[in-house]
Amino acid sequence: MVHPIFSVLITRPELVMDHVAGYAALVQEEASSVGLEVAKRVIAWGVAVLGLIVFLVLAGVAVMLGATQGFHWSLVLTPAVALAVSAIAWNVARQRLPAKAFTELRAQLDADAQALRTIGART
Repeated sequence: MVHPIFSVLITRPELVMDHVAGYAALVQEEASSVGLEVAKRVIAWGVAVLGLIVFLVLAGVAVMLGATQGFHWSLVLTPAVALAVSAIAWNVARQRLPAKAFTELRAQLDADAQALRTIGART
């Protein structure tokens, strides 16, 4: 005997296509939210690295100016701002991705698999 899913595929292909289109929309929606999180972290890593490089350059310049011109607080504060920006970006960049990524898609796949098992058990 033929599984009921095959008879639906043959007699009503538009239903299957609507179902597949729904899956595609769900995947796109959930991937875009996770994609934004990944993009945010990539940008944060870039800012952290760039901030650290700027800190090192400014700290080197501050040491040279301090040795030739004498100490001034701006020689400490200017590189400290770049270091603070780098530290904040590093904290943002090292956060974990949300654990609930694709949970709605998993739930839908589980529901469809359960429905197919139920239909298969009846035949």
